[in-house]
Amino acid sequence: MTSIYQDEHEMFRDSFRAFVNAEMQPNFDRYCDAGIMDRSIYAQAGKHGFLGMSIPDQYGGGGTSDFRFNSVIIEELAYVGAGGAGLGISLHNDITTPYFIEYCTDEQAARWLPGIASGELITAIAMTEPGAGSDLAAVQTSAVRDGDEYIINGAKTFITNGINSDLVIVVCKTDPDAGHKGMTLFVVERGMEGFERGRNLDKIGQHSNDTAELFFSDVRVPAANVLGEVGRGFEYLSFNLAQERLSIAIYGLAAAEAAQRWTVDYVKERTAFGQPLASFQNTKFVLAEVATEIAVTRPFIEQAIMKLAEGELSPAEAAMAKLWATELQVRTTDKCLQLFGGYGYTTEYPIGPAYTDARVATIYGGTSEIMKTIISKHVLA
Repeated sequence: MTSIYQDEHEMFRDSFRAFVNAEMQPNFDRYCDAGIMDRSIYAQAGKHGFLGMSIPDQYGGGGTSDFRFNSVIIEELAYVGAGGAGLGISLHNDITTPYFIEYCTDEQAARWLPGIASGELITAIAMTEPGAGSDLAAVQTSAVRDGDEYIINGAKTFITNGINSDLVIVVCKTDPDAGHKGMTLFVVERGMEGFERGRNLDKIGQHSNDTAELFFSDVRVPAANVLGEVGRGFEYLSFNLAQERLSIAIYGLAAAEAAQRWTVDYVKERTAFGQPLASFQNTKFVLAEVATEIAVTRPFIEQAIMKLAEGELSPAEAAMAKLWATELQVRTTDKCLQLFGGYGYTTEYPIGPAYTDARVATIYGGTSEIMKTIISKHVLA
């Protein structure tokens, strides 16, 4: 099968791989212990052109709409088991930046896009609340107009980049009686009075990424920080869902590929009962199953990448990609960990952290159950 990646993408891959190996991988353990990645990594990534590839070049970005460059970054982070560190960068590039590009006014673009591209301004998006997960209509965080400002009150949780972020896209209710049409997006900036960060949540995986609670107590946000138009927040949140879910799917597939590679290397070297683990029929059968599922998944994911580039990736196809690839990630890391035996349950080998990192993949970006609901609507239409 012909690869979707061309020479320019592979050159970009080589450069990013070198960056990860030199600047990130040596610090993974420290990031995990601290529960957060160094802010300086974003600035270094921006300096080398690994952030904001889709931001227009006039604002310091890459000026390309080719998502294959984003895909290369996602894959390379998965291949080294970057876990939470990879999630933070992918969220900045693939999930939040498109909102700024699509909905910023000229004034906002000049104010924010250069810093987003350089890594000086780290981004996050705050949708989930303690009492509202996938059901965005249940959002309680409010924004009330007061002259040239809005006063925001409420709380968010499970916010990726929650501690490191400088610009947070906050989903608020501006008209509590209007349902989905009463939602608006605001950009809350670091240092605004009343904007507080709560706990950096203690998670079972993704330890190198800060996932935080955010609190808003009479935060006065200028009307100039409304992203897009008032009342169209729900509509805006829908526009980037296909890319967000595909980004997660790409990581899921690449993480499964990494788990397979680590396991093949291990079973060839490790012996039991006087023979390599690779010689046992069970080992062969498990790895045959894993290899087959990965092989049949990659063409679908790459087809989705090209459809996204052409603006033809449907919500159902994106949901299929996320559902299958993340379930594959969880299934593969589980099967591969079993072949490591007791060592798989330690952090001595990358398969252990990859297993715990994988578990959230079927939850964030829309749970597997939500994906099935979206797909079933398409099937039954």
